[in-house]
Amino acid sequence: MKNHGSASLPTQEPLLDLAALRADTPGCEKVIHFNNAGCGLMARPVLQAVLDHLQLEATVGGYEAAAARADEIADFHAATAELINARPRNIAFAASATHAYTKALSAIDFRPGDTVLTTRNDFISNQIAFLALRRRHGVEIVHAPDHPDGSGVDVEAMAALMRAHRPRLVAATHVPTNSGLVQPVAEIGRHCRELDLLYLVDACQSVGQFEIDVDAIGCDLLTATCRKFLRGPRGSGFLYVSDRVLRAGYEPLFIDMHGARWTEPGAYRPVETAARFEEWEFPYATVLGSAAAIRYALRVGLAPVARRTPALAARLRERLADVPGVRLLDRGPAPAALVTFAVEGPQPQPFKAALDERGVNSALSFREFAQFDFGDKDVDWCLRLSPHYYNTEDEVDAVAESVAELAGRSR
Repeated sequence: MKNHGSASLPTQEPLLDLAALRADTPGCEKVIHFNNAGCGLMARPVLQAVLDHLQLEATVGGYEAAAARADEIADFHAATAELINARPRNIAFAASATHAYTKALSAIDFRPGDTVLTTRNDFISNQIAFLALRRRHGVEIVHAPDHPDGSGVDVEAMAALMRAHRPRLVAATHVPTNSGLVQPVAEIGRHCRELDLLYLVDACQSVGQFEIDVDAIGCDLLTATCRKFLRGPRGSGFLYVSDRVLRAGYEPLFIDMHGARWTEPGAYRPVETAARFEEWEFPYATVLGSAAAIRYALRVGLAPVARRTPALAARLRERLADVPGVRLLDRGPAPAALVTFAVEGPQPQPFKAALDERGVNSALSFREFAQFDFGDKDVDWCLRLSPHYYNTEDEVDAVAESVAELAGRSR
């Protein structure tokens, strides 16, 4: 069975050809890229796939280029299905993980008094979407408590809330954007299956970093982006839709001619596959770049990636643990490759700018991104560093030294 929810680090690891991977990644020559949780650096085959199709469109026309590359375009669905242990019919292309998420939410016929059961560690846009549902439809939002040991949501408490509220939707984010916490999504899924509850998983930060198996997770819907740990182009993502959701007739609120057939003047019929969640117009160069990125990840191998990437993050946490003025914020027994920490003294933008000047890419997170989590941790902002498998141990050490020096200046 695939490792669908763990960041554990086995002692034996198949060696990756790091030199070849870095040679495939032009950005490695320019920066130390520790912002893979924002956007991963594209590999040359991914960039070339995008450029080649744009050139073809310019040469023969957009419709004609799409027709000529129909098989390669269809491979996006096949590659994504292989990535998460699904079938191509269960995959819909989306412009982003948020686009996929809101499409999924729009398919649920929420009524006043319905409950959305979620966690305290979720993506900001998901939480805002739930609040919008409450404002417009009178939906109740219930947050399951965290486990006292810091491992994420208390699954048993969440299961009790499932039985008490019979929620219209259970939603969980596998790895939140504001920390390295890995949520027990498969354990949540087992309770959802037992109680026959609709289950939506945000895998935006875990796809491409860990092996993901939708059957093992037990989700009905799963969303992700291609631009982060999959190292694809921006403006791309996907939605997984289970067969049981398709059979039940779920469809997006606004469905178009790609997702439905206009069968008579007063009626339409959704297509039988997850294509009902897509639109007719696609950014085909981006689709092809995304397919190339997924195929690249599959060739590299998600098993060694799932070992190396969190191991680099663990090394970084170890280097930062004793730096005066730095407080590590990540919780859980086996954090993902999102290293978050607060720095005593400096303002966020100047601190990040100083890292930028040193050629280190990073990201900032603020209280508004994670009201519950940052409230619990009593921080207003943190810096996020997110290495990936193509980064090196020397880069980890150099970044830690830069953070230590800058933190020391601020004290």
